[in-house]
Amino acid sequence: MAYANTPRISMQFRSTITRLFAASALLAVTATPAWAQPAAVSDDVVRLGLILDMSGVYADVTGKGSATAAEMAIADFGGTVLGKKIDMMVVDHQNKADIAAAKAREWYDTEKVDAIMDVAGSAPALAVLEVAREKKKIVVFSGPGTERITNDLCSPYSVHYTYDTWSLANTTARANVEKGGKTWYFLTADYAFGHTLQASATDVVKANGGTVLGASRHPLGSSDFASYLLQAQASKAQVVGLANAGGDTVNAIKAAREFGLTQGGQKMAGLLLYINDIHALGLDTAAGLTLTEAFYWDMNDQTRAWSQRYYDKLKKMPNMSQAGTYSSVMHYLKAVQAAGTDAPEAVMKQMKSMPINDFFATNGRIREDGRMVHDMYLFEVKQPSESKRPWDYYKLVATLPGDQAFMPLSKSTCPLVKK
Repeated sequence: MAYANTPRISMQFRSTITRLFAASALLAVTATPAWAQPAAVSDDVVRLGLILDMSGVYADVTGKGSATAAEMAIADFGGTVLGKKIDMMVVDHQNKADIAAAKAREWYDTEKVDAIMDVAGSAPALAVLEVAREKKKIVVFSGPGTERITNDLCSPYSVHYTYDTWSLANTTARANVEKGGKTWYFLTADYAFGHTLQASATDVVKANGGTVLGASRHPLGSSDFASYLLQAQASKAQVVGLANAGGDTVNAIKAAREFGLTQGGQKMAGLLLYINDIHALGLDTAAGLTLTEAFYWDMNDQTRAWSQRYYDKLKKMPNMSQAGTYSSVMHYLKAVQAAGTDAPEAVMKQMKSMPINDFFATNGRIREDGRMVHDMYLFEVKQPSESKRPWDYYKLVATLPGDQAFMPLSKSTCPLVKK
């Protein structure tokens, strides 16, 4: 009889144990802290992409240098985030917007790229911006300049990190007008960057009592500036403003010297000049130029230490876009780590909530329009006798706090800005 009762007792016991295990499992799930949950990384890899000019007019100021800076950031972060590998891809867009847009679409759709961390040139950048908006993917810009990225074309998924046309014009053009350069003539690259830079500089010149006498537009990658410089010379403008960049700026300044513009009393104002350009020009040609940068390698111990590491790899000092690329990649990876995921909305929210403090920026912040706000610097190029060693080219003239250097939100047409 005792054996007859055993099965019934065993069933009751097993039922009780099952209920206890179920309750314990539920308690364990509800009691597990959020930080202990598995990290949500898509495809088990964090993929970053850079769409750069690797062989054209902007190759020296972006190109391999920007790719190297991004690689340094990934290595310094440890090569992994949330326990997952960080991959990086680089492509040459040949300064063509359609190639840049097609590559961005392919990367987002097929290669599962989580964020594009730079696009060289404003026209390609604007094309990629629209793809990122459509795909709801993150894109960060350090190479292009057009202020439209954070103005009328702003996106909740984009960040303009290093500089823009408004900050360049607001600093360099104002300084030249205040020094007595009241009449201006522009040599302008005939695409989005050049157009917006000329427009911004024109506003600054006029607002400070100056006059614009005319402008000539040249195609990207011009080798012959003769006709444009003759028009500038004939205008008798006190300042010839160069609304171009990279090799175009270098070639224009060299040609202006050959044509005797500077010897005749006209001043050249490079609205976007990189330290690479000064190195290519040489101090005999570039001395006395004023320019605006977001970074200079010889500012302090931090900038010197990082720049020396960069120099050891490429045998040249970094410019602001290359330093900005390093900083932006680090900031993105820190945001992924803090968010516990590479999901675009969560990462972008984290990027905008975290201050940026590194060798590139002090108390930098990303506004609601995507503009990363930080100090900008007005430099004057040294005379040859003032330079102590190679790449010792700048002396600091003024520091503009971020809230003065960049377009105030009160003037913004970005639909993300609440007014």
